Amino acid sequence: MKIDCVGGGPASLYLAILVKLREPAHEVTVHERHAAGAVHGWGVTYWPDLLEELRGHDPESARAIAEHSVSWRGGFAYVGDRTTAHDGDVGHAIGRHRLRTILADRARELGVRLEYGVEIGGREELPDADLVVAGDGAHSRLRTQSAAHFGTRVTTGANRFIWLATTRVFTAFTFAFVETAHGWIWCYAYGYSGEHSTCVVECSEATWTGLGLDRLDHGDALRLLESLFAEMLDGHALLGRTDIESHAQWQAFPTVTNETWSHGNLALIGDAAHTTHYSIGAGTSLALRDAVCLSRTLGSTGPAGLPVALARYERERKQALLSVQSAARHSAQWYENLPRYIGLEPRQMFALLGQRHSPLLPYVPPQLYYHLDQTVGRLPSLRRLKQSLGPRLARALQSRRPPA
Repeated sequence: MKIDCVGGGPASLYLAILVKLREPAHEVTVHERHAAGAVHGWGVTYWPDLLEELRGHDPESARAIAEHSVSWRGGFAYVGDRTTAHDGDVGHAIGRHRLRTILADRARELGVRLEYGVEIGGREELPDADLVVAGDGAHSRLRTQSAAHFGTRVTTGANRFIWLATTRVFTAFTFAFVETAHGWIWCYAYGYSGEHSTCVVECSEATWTGLGLDRLDHGDALRLLESLFAEMLDGHALLGRTDIESHAQWQAFPTVTNETWSHGNLALIGDAAHTTHYSIGAGTSLALRDAVCLSRTLGSTGPAGLPVALARYERERKQALLSVQSAARHSAQWYENLPRYIGLEPRQMFALLGQRHSPLLPYVPPQLYYHLDQTVGRLPSLRRLKQSLGPRLARALQSRRPPA
């Protein structure tokens, strides 16, 4: 088959790699509208189970990803003038530019054609393709062309956020919550290389406008944020994008869902198909897993087998996403309802921060939930029951929402 992937992110690149590994005779092209090497964004997170999965599909690219990643364990939180620490699970991070370079080099090595600086505005520009894969992000132009068919829904969160970097290298997942005259503003940061960390800043709309962050120029906005998070940054600078004005970098997170993921020979992948709130750190992992699933369902099939392959891909990925989408929705709501939790003793607040994915937490008084959770954690039988029922409840609740 002739397969054209639009968008040069991890989903498209990893799909191209796996397709060529399964069927070298496929002709695969990845089209990226930006110039080669131009990547917006800082570091992205993933977890050990993803790395093991990648090793099972392409050991070579997995090895390169592992070599260029950093790891951390647990977390640390500044809450006003109070601090607390938590010894949690291991996590990994890698620079977004580094990840895309690794995948692009591997794809090119396998015979994938990479075209940079090419804007594909519609499927009609790829008339010879047997399969067109829209991996062009949450604001996908290819998907928007047929939005009515896909049943696309975009809902935006109540808070404002911005992706930044800092020259301080954090060795634990670090949170900071700062109270201002206009309400709370917070950030979380994690190292992704030996020189930099990602730093995501979030606040309510009222705090954003009250602090003037909707109006300040790039430099002034960074200086204000550096002063607010001075203790956490410990004298280090914040870094933002310089190609756009700072107020344009602030966003309200768009949650994208689609009733169907394919239209004829056009299939959606990654953020074009679905988005999950950044606070659960799953976007890159989900994109790569979309690629794994789509490459498997395609196998060595030809054009005649596409309808069955694409239907299977959509069915399997939608089912796999149910618990993740539930976790993302409740995580976003936890931050949108921060005043409900911020008055707790830091150790308790941090514990509930770790429980923010729970579908029950919004309906139970925070202190009561904390004590119940501590009790459950001490009793093996109740802990096993919670581990079993939690994901099932999340999937059941998410399945009643509009289709992904």
